[in-house]
Amino acid sequence: MIIDMRRRPVLVVNFGSQYVQLIARRVRELGVYSEIVHWKDILRTVEEKDPYCLIFSGGPASVYEEGAPLPDGRVYDLGIPILGICYGLQVIVHQLGGKVERAKKQEYGRAKLKVVSKDPLFEGIPAEFDVWMSHADRVSTLPEGFERIAVSENSPYAVVKRGKIYGVQFHPEVTHTAYGREILSNFLFRVCKAEKNWDMGNFVEEKVEEIRERVGRAKVVAAISGGVDSTVASLLVYRAVGDRLHCFFIDHGLLRLGEREEVERNLKKLGLPFKVVEAGDEFLRRLKGVEDPEEKRRIVGNTFVEVFEREAGKIKGAEFLLQGTLYPDVVESAGIAGSAKIKTHHNVGGLPERMKLKLLEPLRELFKDEVRKIGKILGVPEEILKRHPFPGPGLAVRIVGEVTRENLEILRRADRIFIEELKRSGLYDKVWQAFAVLLPIRTVGVMGDARTYEKVIALRAVESVDGMTADWFRFPHDFLDRVMRRIVSEVEGVNRVVYDISSKPPSTIEWE
Repeated sequence: MIIDMRRRPVLVVNFGSQYVQLIARRVRELGVYSEIVHWKDILRTVEEKDPYCLIFSGGPASVYEEGAPLPDGRVYDLGIPILGICYGLQVIVHQLGGKVERAKKQEYGRAKLKVVSKDPLFEGIPAEFDVWMSHADRVSTLPEGFERIAVSENSPYAVVKRGKIYGVQFHPEVTHTAYGREILSNFLFRVCKAEKNWDMGNFVEEKVEEIRERVGRAKVVAAISGGVDSTVASLLVYRAVGDRLHCFFIDHGLLRLGEREEVERNLKKLGLPFKVVEAGDEFLRRLKGVEDPEEKRRIVGNTFVEVFEREAGKIKGAEFLLQGTLYPDVVESAGIAGSAKIKTHHNVGGLPERMKLKLLEPLRELFKDEVRKIGKILGVPEEILKRHPFPGPGLAVRIVGEVTRENLEILRRADRIFIEELKRSGLYDKVWQAFAVLLPIRTVGVMGDARTYEKVIALRAVESVDGMTADWFRFPHDFLDRVMRRIVSEVEGVNRVVYDISSKPPSTIEWE
């Protein structure tokens, strides 16, 4: 029997907010399944999914401007509870006959909210508390039938409602808002009467049964990197089909120092069936002379596909291709988050068509933090669960310029020192991602009273929740000093170390 995996969701309607995934995750953290939907698809999705409620996200537009994203107005006649956040509030007001205008004094950052009318949304919450604002427009006139629930210094209608349609000018989903979790909880359980239907332990049991039913007696092939996503996905499938799963760890010669040995050791501990494929020479040969980052990604991606296809083709009876696709990948590929496409290394593009395999994506409903929870349930060691993200093209996109054996050796040694010092100082788990980058320049230096003309290493470390946005990590100066001295002393060919203090946006986390 196939267990019914359909869950009544909360639909988070995306109007272009950088926080849209955070809203969906907050709902799941409260135990209710959530999905993100494009604002153009609301009516169709409501009909298909029968959601508990809709949450309108924020967004960068102004509702009164031509071309601003506005949903089909019939959504307000469906009788479904709605919570509009920031731009979402302004959408509701604008479409139902109120007025939104440019604020004379804009609100960005912390503000004091005052609740002026008792309401289930603020049950058990103080009448005054700090919230996080981020808006240049404000509601100046309410639509007919709406009442004011709360105000701030610059927003006379900071929280409004009519029946079960609510709008809040602040962002309850961010940690800067006090009682944000409680507000969302009150909306879900007091206003919408939602039931808890999202539990990671139940998810494992249901997903294993679903995989077992779908795969039957067929075989599954997978490329495994040793990272969180591919390891957890492989363990789920292994629990369902056993030795009919065939994993391939492809060493493309672009791994960090000692990474291949570490991955092999971890996979053996977990009991996963895997084969190591040595392909470094093939990748380096094709990368010779190439400096453009997108061309490097293309070459690595295409070569990976060829190598995997060659190895997986030897497995008779293989009908399924396992991929560690996550929900953010699904969102971005659908254009919901405003991203044109998923980077080519996230998934093994082209294989299902070329190999006539069916895709198996057991993690496609999950966010990264949920995958880590699944991994913990499945017994994945902490060293894998807390491992920093590593790009599919490996060190090829951390060498700015041509990828050569010499450059790889320099970068590997510098990166190892950086990570060693992070772990030694107890900082590794406090950072979302940290790595070294080899720059394509040489600078003058003095070492041992002699002039040097050597290469430059850039260090990068960021704080983030999901990689969508990120800020640079504030290291103690003595830590950076220690890392610099070790790299310059121990890595031949480097005489200068710099630290990248760029945030995302405007920069990306990786340099290429």
